[in-house]
Amino acid sequence: MIYLLNALSLLIELAFDAVATLLVLRLLAEASRADFNNPLSQFVYRYTNPVLAPIRRVLPNWRRINLAALLLAWLAMLLKRLLLFAVIGIVPHFTGLLVLALAELLDFILLFYIVLIFGWSLLSMFAVDRRQPLLRLAGTIVEPLLRPLRGKLIAGQIDFAPMAVMIVLLLARLLLAQPLMDLGTRLALGG
Repeated sequence: MIYLLNALSLLIELAFDAVATLLVLRLLAEASRADFNNPLSQFVYRYTNPVLAPIRRVLPNWRRINLAALLLAWLAMLLKRLLLFAVIGIVPHFTGLLVLALAELLDFILLFYIVLIFGWSLLSMFAVDRRQPLLRLAGTIVEPLLRPLRGKLIAGQIDFAPMAVMIVLLLARLLLAQPLMDLGTRLALGG
């Protein structure tokens, strides 16, 4: 029976993480002003806009932050965590569930950036067409994080700015997201 619960938990996590990925990608693409002519940007916009458009009438953007996408990503994490607790038969405390969903969203965004920076920097080391849609979108999204260190951490021909940013993001996961997740778990379980 435990194997079936593990499989169900995996499917729940995959489904909600896919939704969160689309919403976070929309959030970060808008915040970094990604090129709308990029086919990947159009894909993300096409599949998120039907859900976001009604919410954006009530909850407009704040500066360049799409608050509707942020709210829906948080709600996706909240529902995911609620379903995972239901699978194991636990009724969590509501406050803990809210904090846990916030912590999971923060951790998800930090991990998303780490993976994106790693993939972008790895692809940029090879002779890849710079007009390739994935590389253009990833470059646009990671540029605001890399810009402050651009050209300051160069040794030979290698720019260590992506590595430094990934280390800071990993530290943020350990020092911000993980304690918040622990607090949320304790509150959810009534501890």
